[in-house]
This record gives sequence, structure tokens and C-alpha cells, in this order.
Amino acid sequence: MRFPIGLCTALAALTATAPAFGAGLTVTNTVFSQQRSTAPDGTTKIALTPATRVTPGDRVVYQLAYRNGGAQPIEGLTLNNPLPDALTYRGPAQGSPAPEVSVDGKTYGPLATLKVRGADGAWHAARPEDVTHVRWRIANALPAGAAGKVAFEAVLK
Repeated sequence: MRFPIGLCTALAALTATAPAFGAGLTVTNTVFSQQRSTAPDGTTKIALTPATRVTPGDRVVYQLAYRNGGAQPIEGLTLNNPLPDALTYRGPAQGSPAPEVSVDGKTYGPLATLKVRGADGAWHAARPEDVTHVRWRIANALPAGAAGKVAFEAVLK
């Protein structure tokens, strides 16, 4: 079964917050499909292509590109992306800083520090399958005209 990637992107409601960021901030959420191929030397090469259709089990990369088109620096920028139910979080994308993750949309941190309540009522360490949100806090002020990108990998259920 194949799903149009629009189904997944429609479920991901990105929010960007910053004190007084004004109208200059733009954030674009793009979904890429990972295409694996074997090179002549036997190594595996991974190429990212815009995702148009994905199949359960396919790995995708969600990339959030942000830009300050305003005249003033933006400080305190936070990019928060709920994870669509159709996806399972796998980790930060290559070259991207690791996001903080959440299993409830309220408490964020490294996955290893989070706990979830199991069906038996006991608490256990959170797993990638438990992640519901990813968030990046941009530590430095984003100067006028500056841009950046962050990304995470996920698998279609």
C-alpha cells in the first residue's frame, strides 16, 4: 500500500515561537524520501529526493528551513513539530542538531530522559515509537536575513 506524502504533511502542524519575532520569520516544512543504492565498491549511498509517495516502512526526512526576512534579529526562536500518527521517530537527520523530543507534547528533553506509562500502569523508558513531538530551540539570535535548517528522520508505519 502506498500513501501520498501529502497525507503525512497535512498532519504535521508546525509551530514557531519567539518573543517578538514579527512578520519576518518564515518556516518551510519539506519531506524527503531516502533512496538507498549500492555503489560499485559495495557501500550503501543514501540520496534524499522530494517525497511524493511513501510505502509503510519507508524512511523519510522532515526538514524545517527557517529564515529571518525581517529587519531585526530574532531571539528565543523555538521550532516545534508534532509527529504525525502515521510516522515513528527515528532520530535527528544527518548533519542536523538533535531535537528535544516529547512523548506528551508538554515535557521535552533527550529521549533517554523521558518515561511513559505502560498498559500495566508501570513507568518505563520512552522509546522512539513513543515520541509525539520534536522541538529545536535556536540558541543564538537569528540575524536579519539569516537562515538555517533542522531535520529529523522517521519511518512510515
